[in-house]
Amino acid sequence: MPGDRVDPYRNFRFRVELEGLEQGGFSEVTGFEATMDVIEYREGNEVTTPRKLPGLTKYGNITLKWGTTESMELYEWIQECVEGTIERKTITIIALDEEGEDVATWQVIEAWPVKYTAPTFNGTGNEVAFESIEFAHEGMTRTA
Repeated sequence: MPGDRVDPYRNFRFRVELEGLEQGGFSEVTGFEATMDVIEYREGNEVTTPRKLPGLTKYGNITLKWGTTESMELYEWIQECVEGTIERKTITIIALDEEGEDVATWQVIEAWPVKYTAPTFNGTGNEVAFESIEFAHEGMTRTA
């Protein structure tokens, strides 16, 4: 109905699905972005303001961050890439509402790991040890 207030979804309620992998939960997902290059074009007999044409669309790398556990599935995936076997997968990020129901979904297409970061350790600290992995991909789409 017109005038009904719709509250936005919270950024801390989400889940991630990695095609064929059982990795546990993630604490952070970053890097969602798409930009389209602009090509400026002008012929010699036109006004001094160029026309603007759409160029290539570029996608930023996606980074997943998680608390270190015994699971090594993501590490093994990047290790396979280091050894020359690049296996591309679909990564799905799903926003959840207050009841834990799926409300918005993004798919990252043809993703493969390009960077792994091991935890930082500190003998005087008491924080959680985090790992992260960065993925290159060939596109993303919002499916819901």
